[in-house]
Amino acid sequence: MDEKLSEAEVERYCRQMLIEGWGEEGQRRLKRASVAVIGVGGLGSPVSIYLAAAGVGKLVLVDMGNVELSNLNRQVLHWSRDIGRPKVESAKEKIEELNPEVSVEAINERVNEDNVHEIIRKANVVVDAMDNFASRMLVNKACVNEGRVFVHAGVYGFQGQLTTIIPQEGPCLQCIFPHPPPAEEVIPVAASTPGVLGCMQTNEVIKVITGIGKPLVGRLLIYDGEEPRFMIVEVRRSKECPVCGSR
Repeated sequence: MDEKLSEAEVERYCRQMLIEGWGEEGQRRLKRASVAVIGVGGLGSPVSIYLAAAGVGKLVLVDMGNVELSNLNRQVLHWSRDIGRPKVESAKEKIEELNPEVSVEAINERVNEDNVHEIIRKANVVVDAMDNFASRMLVNKACVNEGRVFVHAGVYGFQGQLTTIIPQEGPCLQCIFPHPPPAEEVIPVAASTPGVLGCMQTNEVIKVITGIGKPLVGRLLIYDGEEPRFMIVEVRRSKECPVCGSR
């Protein structure tokens, strides 16, 4: 990939390049970066949109679901015309319309033991836009093993949580949630909640790539949209963690 910014790219990203510490070098870092978004639903939609808008060079979108009517209250990359289509195809189409400078790889598969490492190796940063802890823990372990940054978020109703995992610098997801909550067949979600948390995940990815600001490493942000209220809790690595404790 040509790291030099074109005139069109400079114009497209000029507002964010004015931020102190960003400039052309920060934009080139984004252009060089590859981000895997695992799950292209409520969280994955705003994450993918804003990463593309910010100018991340490559997005790897992973999801095996098809668009359903019940998705449309919160999964804003998918529209009524997309019902029945694979989510990754619907998302790829919208992102390429938004920003043709971004390369999009669509993987219409469920992440599993057989493909997780291959997917993780495609990216510098991995975004958790999944809806169950079993898949999250699988990806968390792969990210620790491969040394990839993993940006987690989860939503429920008007609430959500967010953290950034940098292997060997802070706790992994298994440290934070040694006993994950039981799976639910249908999770209640307000339309706006994934938008709030997804945008914050994007912010974490941008900070990690550009080196600006302080990512949420060793800190769990908890969001309560009913109050509204944000709370940050310090979290630590566990020496007994089966994933990262011995590293």
